[in-house]
Amino acid sequence: MATEFTVPDAGAKTAAASQEFETEKMSLAMGPSHPSTHGVLRLQLELDGETVTNCDPVLGYLHRGDEKIAENMTYNQFVPYTDRLDYLAPLANNAAYAAAVEQLADIKIPERVQAIRVITSEMARVSSHLMGLGAYGIDVGAWSVFLYTFTEREKLYTLFEELTGARFTTSYSRIGGVSRDVPEGWNERVLEFCDQFLPILDEILKLLTRNKIFMDRTVDVGIISAEDAIGYGLSGPNLRGSGVKSDLRKDRPYWGYEQYEFDVPVGSKGDCYDRYLCRGEEMKQSVRIIRQAIAKFPAGDYYAKDAVRIFAPKKDKVMTSMEELINNFMIVTEGPQMPAGEVYFEAENPKGTLGFFIVSKGGGVPWRLKIRGPSFCNLSILPKVCQDELVSDVVSILGSLDFVMGECDR
Repeated sequence: MATEFTVPDAGAKTAAASQEFETEKMSLAMGPSHPSTHGVLRLQLELDGETVTNCDPVLGYLHRGDEKIAENMTYNQFVPYTDRLDYLAPLANNAAYAAAVEQLADIKIPERVQAIRVITSEMARVSSHLMGLGAYGIDVGAWSVFLYTFTEREKLYTLFEELTGARFTTSYSRIGGVSRDVPEGWNERVLEFCDQFLPILDEILKLLTRNKIFMDRTVDVGIISAEDAIGYGLSGPNLRGSGVKSDLRKDRPYWGYEQYEFDVPVGSKGDCYDRYLCRGEEMKQSVRIIRQAIAKFPAGDYYAKDAVRIFAPKKDKVMTSMEELINNFMIVTEGPQMPAGEVYFEAENPKGTLGFFIVSKGGGVPWRLKIRGPSFCNLSILPKVCQDELVSDVVSILGSLDFVMGECDR
């Protein structure tokens, strides 16, 4: 009896294997120690070859519980913690938090304090954008840009040190004012920086704006439509880069921003290149605001007179007056006594809208404090914007969003 053998169909087997290979995807963890994630961000990528089919941002590696810490501290004690949110612009963080508490206490700060906060916040914007621009250059292969931007940033840090006594974590603003008045000649030195900075900024931007490699890495990459930018809660240059002309300094002016003339740059496509252009122009507009604020710099006090139960008295008075000594003791131990209520204040920070929501039940400690970190909201669009992009383009997209993990995790 003959034995029958079945010969396997080699073609069918190859087709099945090919189909299985085509549908197989790779899971790749990018970060949390990858240099282009600008901190401890992890992206869990799903790849089909070199194409990203899914991007899942994983946060929490830098979580410090700032909002919970605020519930166990007096209002004044929490000021240094705001430095550690967007640690590239601590002067702006301090001022935004102080403004929120001042709104709760119904304190009107002097015009001089408003001008100081405008000047320092715009200097912080320039400093933050310089760092973001330099790091972005390294991300896409333009190392020289970082050297130029860091040099200019160091000049700003020298001015910060003269004003606050610190270069990085300044803790300068106070509830009801600022910790000290501007030193003699400081405004003039700020103007000198502005005069020499603008030509250098033009040179820095020339290194990138028409650079073939930079344009290949950024033009038509990471496009965010205006509808998506609004829907995902983007703010700052990332929102304006998508063509949405939104800026709190114009829309809901605070600290006297309505008296300054400046333009709000917006993009047209909403790609990485547009977001870069917006930040470059924003630095020029910040210099424009600084010059106007110094030109009309008002006289007066650097703290509000009606903040006597909030603002710590001067040390010479503490050492010579029993009333001031007792007042200082109460402010330090129990905290400034606030009325019960709820307030929300948001400021146009370098990364976007920084908001503080404070719930008070009275006393010297907030019952609840919630921080709206712009970087956290801006990162929410990563799954959408990274879809169908190449792995190499994820680096460009991250750099263009210019986030900082200090205010993402808080």
